[in-house]
Amino acid sequence: MSDPRAGQTAEASDLVDVAHLVTAYYTGVPDPEDVDQQVAFGTSGHRGTSLKTSFNETHILATTQAICDYRREQGYDGPLFIGRDTHGLSEPAWATALEVLVANDVTVLVDDRDGYTPTPAVSHAILRANRGKGSTGAGRGLADGIVVTPSHNPPSDGGFKYNPPHGGPADTDATSVIAARANELIKAGLGDVRRTPYTRARKAVEGYDFLETYVDDLPNVVDLAAIKQAGVRIGADPLGGASVHYWGEIAERHGLDLTVVNPLVDATWRFMTLDWDGKIRMDCSSPNAMASLIRRKDEYDLATGNDADADRHGIVTPDGGLMNPNHFLAVAIGYLFGGARPGWPDSARIGKTLVSSSMIDRVAASIGKPMVEVPVGFKWFVPGLLDGSFGFGGEESAGASFLRTDGTTWTTDKDGLLLCLLASEILATTGKTPSQHYADLVAEHGDPAYARIDAPADRAQKAALAALSPDDVSATSLAGEEITAKLTEAPGNGAKIGGLKVTTESAWFAARPSGTEDVYKIYAESFRGAEHLAQVQAEAREVVSAALG
Repeated sequence: MSDPRAGQTAEASDLVDVAHLVTAYYTGVPDPEDVDQQVAFGTSGHRGTSLKTSFNETHILATTQAICDYRREQGYDGPLFIGRDTHGLSEPAWATALEVLVANDVTVLVDDRDGYTPTPAVSHAILRANRGKGSTGAGRGLADGIVVTPSHNPPSDGGFKYNPPHGGPADTDATSVIAARANELIKAGLGDVRRTPYTRARKAVEGYDFLETYVDDLPNVVDLAAIKQAGVRIGADPLGGASVHYWGEIAERHGLDLTVVNPLVDATWRFMTLDWDGKIRMDCSSPNAMASLIRRKDEYDLATGNDADADRHGIVTPDGGLMNPNHFLAVAIGYLFGGARPGWPDSARIGKTLVSSSMIDRVAASIGKPMVEVPVGFKWFVPGLLDGSFGFGGEESAGASFLRTDGTTWTTDKDGLLLCLLASEILATTGKTPSQHYADLVAEHGDPAYARIDAPADRAQKAALAALSPDDVSATSLAGEEITAKLTEAPGNGAKIGGLKVTTESAWFAARPSGTEDVYKIYAESFRGAEHLAQVQAEAREVVSAALG
């Protein structure tokens, strides 16, 4: 149930005390035996808050040392690019990381303007540095990176993410080693952590122009000339995040009619409207978090939003409001593979997560392009984006990237700025908004109802759900239809999905345990309308409960 103040501007009582947050970062000491206070890498790195002793200086000292140890073991001796977003804990964690990196003789590259750095700009920098060197396996001179961000999470949170030489999110083969080593260092009292004073570390790092390098390269991946020629009026809202200076530079350098809707940066995010649960969250796919921009939709031909590290996108049109992320992914895929990128190889495939809309399957089939369904997490798209076998990789949570116009790699991490610019390209070259294009898809393929809900589950139940096999599901029908598949592995690559997906002719559900809360998530979709979706959701709970015993 939504909070009654969802969509309303934050009040003083909603704001985090930044001074208290930072003090807790330096003074809180995690208990190495408390699992909730250990270093744990999810799909986007280690996240937590200093207020609960889950993201403190101790964690970052240990994690950075563990990264240094890991890159030595892998033979990575090139530069390390490090960026940070606008969260209150990001700069302290960034400073801590510099102290350890420099003490370990790592060549560190930071933003030469001492500014904020979007996640895609770090990925872009890593790939550019590694061009021609190969980007996997041991090899001298390979660069990698760290992004200090909890993405769209609330202002009290911190995040720390490692991107190896392939430029995308680290897979479990890296994160499991790094997390285990970090927790070992914490348990041993940080005795093996090398550290140098910040003033010395800051003088030792080198500058890198993330902004100019990224912005100047954009015409090679999106048709900015068409956007300029069509005179598309764009309103870009950084939501107080790391893209704040990027949008102004994009407008100026490429001559776009683009207004930065809100240029403010404030670690309390006092200008945000509250998300569905009454929390401040920079979720650009949430109608509540994006309420202030949605109210201004008629001022622009297209309005866009990004989360705090700009790896996600939100698309607002005058005729449709905020687009559901699944809807825009389907439109983007239909457009890109439908003739807009003649330089892409014919073999380029479409990548989607298994909890993304089946509308994408129908679009892919209609244009005759192969589609690969992978588990949740952008890391699964990295190999395909790197070798060009994936033209596009996207997930239901509004994260995506795609190839340059010549079919080579752009980024291997999510790029919210890119997808926002693609929306303007679609409008400029077709004369129709992305939401109008989606209406065309609905007319052709049907109108799916899609939703995600949570159901309670304790730690043991979540572990059991993650370990299910298809044989554990005894049901033969779902919401009046015969079950056509029971999946615990992704059909695209055979990887474990950490949960269960059940499909029928016109509907599906997927159940996955939450990594941070005592719930499991039920994603569901039906092409037979909202009532049938509700029936799917209700029976999904029963199916999961029966499977868990």
